[in-house]
Amino acid sequence: MVKAAAKTGADPTALVAIEQYFPETERIIKDNLADQLLPSGRGFLWMMHFNSVRNWMVRITEKSFPGLWSCMMCRKRYIDEKLIDSVNKIEAVVNLGAGFDTRAYRLRELSDIPVWELDQPKNIEAKKIQLDKVFETIPSHVKLVPIDFDHQDISTRLKSHGYLIDKRTFFIWEGVTQYLTEEGIRSTFDFLSNAVSGSRLAFTYVRKDFVKGEARYGWDKIYENYVINKIWIFGMKPEEWPNFLKEYGWKVIEDIGYDEMTDKYVKPTGRQLASTQVERMIYAEKL
Repeated sequence: MVKAAAKTGADPTALVAIEQYFPETERIIKDNLADQLLPSGRGFLWMMHFNSVRNWMVRITEKSFPGLWSCMMCRKRYIDEKLIDSVNKIEAVVNLGAGFDTRAYRLRELSDIPVWELDQPKNIEAKKIQLDKVFETIPSHVKLVPIDFDHQDISTRLKSHGYLIDKRTFFIWEGVTQYLTEEGIRSTFDFLSNAVSGSRLAFTYVRKDFVKGEARYGWDKIYENYVINKIWIFGMKPEEWPNFLKEYGWKVIEDIGYDEMTDKYVKPTGRQLASTQVERMIYAEKL
């Protein structure tokens, strides 16, 4: 994984933390821990009590990256719902590239299910510090697993922390795939190919035409900062995923875009937010 990815680990959680300052009926996702798990920069959040500042923050984000705000909220909401729907069918959760995600700690449905969170050592250490502040100790059902995705084997690292691949598992791979080479993607799927039947996988991906520069979908700044600088490396066409996953024993249940998620999660709030075509979400089942 590109090392620069570690620097973006807290960004989605920061946006989710700001979202909590909207009135409850207007929130796309509810997360009472996002602000507490942020490793730094929490001081600016007090300003979000002011409607003008909060709305300004959303506007400048949307101006530079149309659809980014709803993208971050909707993808977390979607994965939350799939997790909750699957809770009686799974025995474990593995979050590949967890960053400062909070769902292992805020979803009561996961309180009796073992969760393994993997990320680069820098992020894991920063998250451990915040968890110690919030809970005094890491909740017993969660294991934090530091890993160098470029040089260490996922299966080996998980096994060293008590995870066995024979558990029917819900795998989360959120906001990660674009940072990997195709070799890195295939290495991860080599690991996932050993999952037991009935396991689930929810992951995001960036469209290949964006990574190749054929379409920018209004995200010129992200293209210039992330694609040209080779921070975002991997993209895939939606129609390519079914056969790709089939190679590793997985079946696509749903490949959903943010237009659909915005209709489901944003419209009921009454807020007017754009969606993006750059990223999509796949929900899959192990055969």
